[in-house]
Amino acid sequence: MATIYSFKKGVVEQVDGGVVNEYPLQLVVNGREMATLIASPHDLRFLVAGFLRLQGFVSSVDDFLALAICQDFGAASVTIRGELPERLKPVLTSGCGTGITFNMPKPEKKVGPSQVHAPETIFALMQQLAVKSEGYKNHGGMHSAGVGSETLLLHAEDIGRHNTIDRIAGEALLKGISLAGTILVTSGRVSTELVAKASLLGIDVIASRTSPTDMAVKMAEDAGITLVGYVRADSFKVYTHPEALSMGDDRIAGVTGVILAGGASSRMGSNKALLPHKGGRFIESIYRELSELFTEVILVTNTPEQYQFLPCRKVPDLYVGMGALAGIHAGLAQASNPSVFTVACDMPHLDPALIRHIVSRRGDCDLVLPMSEHGFEPLHALYNKSALPAMESCLEEGKRRIVSILPQLKVNEVPAGEVAHFDPRFDSFSNINTPQEYYELRNNDKARSEVAIPAANETAQKAQA
Repeated sequence: MATIYSFKKGVVEQVDGGVVNEYPLQLVVNGREMATLIASPHDLRFLVAGFLRLQGFVSSVDDFLALAICQDFGAASVTIRGELPERLKPVLTSGCGTGITFNMPKPEKKVGPSQVHAPETIFALMQQLAVKSEGYKNHGGMHSAGVGSETLLLHAEDIGRHNTIDRIAGEALLKGISLAGTILVTSGRVSTELVAKASLLGIDVIASRTSPTDMAVKMAEDAGITLVGYVRADSFKVYTHPEALSMGDDRIAGVTGVILAGGASSRMGSNKALLPHKGGRFIESIYRELSELFTEVILVTNTPEQYQFLPCRKVPDLYVGMGALAGIHAGLAQASNPSVFTVACDMPHLDPALIRHIVSRRGDCDLVLPMSEHGFEPLHALYNKSALPAMESCLEEGKRRIVSILPQLKVNEVPAGEVAHFDPRFDSFSNINTPQEYYELRNNDKARSEVAIPAANETAQKAQA
């Protein structure tokens, strides 16, 4: 305890209070003195492990051959596999007390299904962090951070906000806990080093009581991380990737879903969009899936009278008889939003998570183009209105192929390996062209239904038991 003088409304009062501890820890790795970490004096093995992990010197528990902390002498001695770089270049960061790093972490682009998180989860995690922040409640002067999904998995306090994320990374590593898809809540300002470290841990959302820096916002946008600031009891501000939060209507803003229904269906022998599927017509199933993702859905067709049952706007080709490129152009030109996501009317295996991922890549480009094992998939892609001049130029020259516009566009490609994290068999890009393919689809749907019904009955019986 320390004697503290409190000044309030012109009155000085002597009180007893605690003062936050500042503890220097000399870090020796493979016999080399690496740095002195200025931190709080608890759980130092987590701090050391996380620091080395996020510097890129270790990646698993097996990389540690020895990790010893001497609290009395303020020393940590670590032996790791491999050798340290011959020369270590220190970089002073914006961390409290000025943090130090030797390798500025580079963010990794998030790959894999992104969860949609409820705002209530952010509020709940921030409240849980406040309850667990004993150091701050006792004497102030401490930063806190925590990670979790519905509840906090891990939390840490330290005098340096950069140390809190190192501590969490180290504890997760030593305990074998994956942080992929979690939310990071923190009391401190969000800077680039915090975003980069969160990215390396696979974190979905960073939420802070205070603000992010401009560079942190840019890095979070590039890394696919949702960045939230100024979290209060019932409000916050979202700086990047709002699509990861279910804020009321969780449909994707600024993008129109476009269904292309202009094909001749010559191999099918009849209009495949109107074939029975999932208790309705084929195109009804496609419409339902897109309407759950986008606030506006447009059907591109030159025969609108055949689709009066669909409660959406129907628009014709503006370049008649020019194929799928003309259909995409028509939808893009007549959409009320600056971007469109296109699908063909006979794609039975749309994956909402993959679609959201493709849409999330719509930054400074004209086209977000996914790839499969067969190459480009332009009928299942996102187009920005900046692509219209290139489309019109090609169409007026009589060029019908969609790939003819690519040399004129800034294209953000989604590699096949990235798509495979969502859809390993690339079923999203398959369509139904022949009666045989249609019958196979119906038989597969029937088989899945026959398996699902007994499973559902068994679950219901267990619930009643």
